[in-house]
Amino acid sequence: QVQLVESGGGLVQAGDSLRLSCAASGRAFSTYTWGWFRQAPGKEREFVASRRSIGLTNYGDSVEGRFTISSDNAKNTVYLQMNSLNPEDTAVYYCAFMAGLGYWSRASDYDYWGQGTQVTVSS
Repeated sequence: QVQLVESGGGLVQAGDSLRLSCAASGRAFSTYTWGWFRQAPGKEREFVASRRSIGLTNYGDSVEGRFTISSDNAKNTVYLQMNSLNPEDTAVYYCAFMAGLGYWSRASDYDYWGQGTQVTVSS
């Protein structure tokens, strides 16, 4: 029903910024949740940020204050603005879409996933 395509990853130095994008195609939903997760080598998938269709946002403890999630409803696109990046942020970042209301930080509650985009931060 929904296909997600990510872009915006790359190699940056500590202190730099990146903006990730994720565009959705498919049917429209009136109630939904956008999510961003990341996974570093040898570690479990970690919750980064989420945004409800009504506008409520949540952030993981490790990124709050540095990252911002936003969306453009007309373009069916979600963004992740990442500032003050450090080497601990290095991971593959995945966008996700939940058709309805589930638990915002639980990966298994999301229904559709992007292909992932690599973010590497050098010290």
